[in-house]
Amino acid sequence: MNITEALEQSQPGLVGRVNDAIRKHDLNQRAEQTYLHWISRFVLFHGLKDPDNLATADRQLFLSYLKDRIQLSRARLNQASQALTFFYEDVLGKTPSEQIVAA
Repeated sequence: MNITEALEQSQPGLVGRVNDAIRKHDLNQRAEQTYLHWISRFVLFHGLKDPDNLATADRQLFLSYLKDRIQLSRARLNQASQALTFFYEDVLGKTPSEQIVAA
């Protein structure tokens, strides 16, 4: 399974929505690749669950995993965090207070 297939399995049409949001913000191709990478890894980390059903705690669990287990650099950890913020706010249309969902 390639990385974007994971997004489609978790929620059909999600890759298109991510790409539309990226183009809306006029991000470059490298930013697009980076955001898709981190968003897909987040979805894969949580077993392909629908991202709408994942809470802020799930997002924090993923970032903690990257920091503590993978020992990602601060710069890469910031990239992942920014990608997830973009994903929830610009793709899923959730404000930070709405991102807390009962699982």
